[in-house]
Amino acid sequence: MNRLATIICIALAVLSAACTRQSAGEPVRAVYYWSTVFDMDSVKTRFMTEHGVRKMYIRYFDVVQDDGGQPVPNATLRFRTAVPRGVEAVPTVYIVNECMAADTAGLADRLLRRILQMNATNDVDGVKEIQIDCDWTRRTEGRYFGFLRTLASKAKAEGLEVSATIRLHQLSMAPPPVSRGVLMMYNTGDFTDLRQEKPILDMRDAAPYLRHIGSYGLPLASAYPIYSWRILFRGGRYVGIMHRDDDLPVLPGDSIVTRVPDINDILDAARAINRRRSDANSEVILFDLSIQNITRYKPDDYEKIFDSHTAGRQSVH
Repeated sequence: MNRLATIICIALAVLSAACTRQSAGEPVRAVYYWSTVFDMDSVKTRFMTEHGVRKMYIRYFDVVQDDGGQPVPNATLRFRTAVPRGVEAVPTVYIVNECMAADTAGLADRLLRRILQMNATNDVDGVKEIQIDCDWTRRTEGRYFGFLRTLASKAKAEGLEVSATIRLHQLSMAPPPVSRGVLMMYNTGDFTDLRQEKPILDMRDAAPYLRHIGSYGLPLASAYPIYSWRILFRGGRYVGIMHRDDDLPVLPGDSIVTRVPDINDILDAARAINRRRSDANSEVILFDLSIQNITRYKPDDYEKIFDSHTAGRQSVH
């Protein structure tokens, strides 16, 4: 059997596996796909099947500022393979916060048209939701929320809902005007500080923000990290993140450190959410789907994360 036929056979099994593994009332199992090429090889497809993953948040493109300060698309996703059958795709767009300090007139319409065009061109069917990822601040909140209201209105006319990512520090701010949010339980520390050993997820840093989750005014899902960083330091000072060995010049005396979340830290984060707002684990999302990330832990560890709605659940008054 050739590679394409193998992938197709595995993909066809995803829906039946998801139905078998997930009964009514159990949380939705989902992943982010954060790359510039969509390629569901046999390793990724097998992971989806074995763990009953039935939803994918797929990064379609970024929105950045051009030389004139206007928001423009960047790093558009190229589809090499199709989205697996039976898996719901959620087109996701990352917007650089500074774009919200510029003129956003017409941005919602252009962004939605681009998503719809990519769906049609790449046969991405059954889309019910689009998601916006932006690390907005109090300075950009007004313009960002205005953009979201316009986008939500235009998306509704197309039968689509709009969701947004929620960073931990944003839990203390007004919720964005969208249908629901995804809480990002990662990037809790300063990865540019060599002394920070757990910049991806450290509950000592995350815990103070979670006191706001119980009263947060949006339905929430939770996303947990399974990625790692290789960070180059020179003389103890941050140089950059190395995605490949040749990304940055490495000089004698430089240090390359690897930061990776411990499985126990991830489960501690899930327990902390359950104690405060268990419905936020009604959908569990892994960030993100790549061969390196989905082979880092044992299969049972991924199961524990996906089943995190059962971890340490209790009410807090």
